[in-house]
Amino acid sequence: MSGTAAEYSNPDLLRVLLVEDNQSDAELTLHALRNGGGFNVSAEVTQTAEEFTHQVQTNRYDIVLADYNLPQWTGMDALRVLRSQDLDIPMILVTGSLGEERAVECLKQGATDYVLKDRLTRLPASVRRALEETRLRQEHAESEKELARKVEELARSNADLEQFAYVASHDLQEPLRMVASYTQLLAKRYKGRLDADADQFIAYAVDGANRMQSLIRDLLTYSRVNRAEKAMIETSSETALERALVNLQGAIKDSGAVVSHGPLPMVAADPSQLVQLFQNLVSNAIKYRGAEVPRIRISAAEGSKGESVFSVADNGLGIAPQYFEKIFLMFQRLHGREEFPGTGIGLTISKKIVERHGGRIWVESEPGKGSVFHFTLSPKREK
Repeated sequence: MSGTAAEYSNPDLLRVLLVEDNQSDAELTLHALRNGGGFNVSAEVTQTAEEFTHQVQTNRYDIVLADYNLPQWTGMDALRVLRSQDLDIPMILVTGSLGEERAVECLKQGATDYVLKDRLTRLPASVRRALEETRLRQEHAESEKELARKVEELARSNADLEQFAYVASHDLQEPLRMVASYTQLLAKRYKGRLDADADQFIAYAVDGANRMQSLIRDLLTYSRVNRAEKAMIETSSETALERALVNLQGAIKDSGAVVSHGPLPMVAADPSQLVQLFQNLVSNAIKYRGAEVPRIRISAAEGSKGESVFSVADNGLGIAPQYFEKIFLMFQRLHGREEFPGTGIGLTISKKIVERHGGRIWVESEPGKGSVFHFTLSPKREK
């Protein structure tokens, strides 16, 4: 059986279970609550552990007032019964003498308070305080349960969305591949043989199919970030960067970009995702370059919490402060497709990779003065 003081109480009635073997002391205790505290009290008195256990199993109480010294048991035994029954009811020791050392020990074990029988004027205030503390504690526990439920629902919803994105993107690839193939065949076979409008319409179809293929590939990449099965292992971030630069060698050569880096640490990471992260950030720096030759510098330093803080700095177009958050959102572009190709998912994927690794990513930039993308990773191998 379980129950709470919040469930059992009402503003007009205080339900008290009194553990006391002396009738006179029981009457004095209840008198202090009724006359000294103004409580409307409904009370029952028990003397033995068996009676007490039966009462808390079958009735509802707001508070337990227990004498410490009883013939066969103590007030602290009553507290143990409450715990065994999973009852969150405050218990105050009302006793003739206790001693400071023993009183402190009782409070450590879970007694809410203690009041000496020759100082019963303290009892009403102690009861009010105990009821309020219990109410606040139970409200906090309910809030935590509700928060946990919402977090669980959100996690389930996110998992469903990722599964949907993965399945939808995966299943779209084959029919789209067919559309792209045939529109490209139309463009190759009939270009110049129809009128100018037809050539333009075919070109639109080819461009649309190509962009859709690129978008689906990026969506698949995004949906796979949290689905990755590889564990975090000790990984050389320098090796990961070098592999990313090999993948980007065509873009680096075409742009004339100069990419350099300082010493880079070992980190706890999924190696393939770390390669992808570097590849996305360096590719981004090359794409959004200004009139000058792109110059990109990758460095790392130790953060205040012992984490590795990476920086990818460039001399590109830069970003206005009001867009610092927007650029990490899916499909949020600051430039038109005619200016810069792509789907607008690269930084979103980068953010998701960093967050999967327990880090964070942010940017510092000014228009016309380049950008520095920072992200953090743990330097230690996860057990």
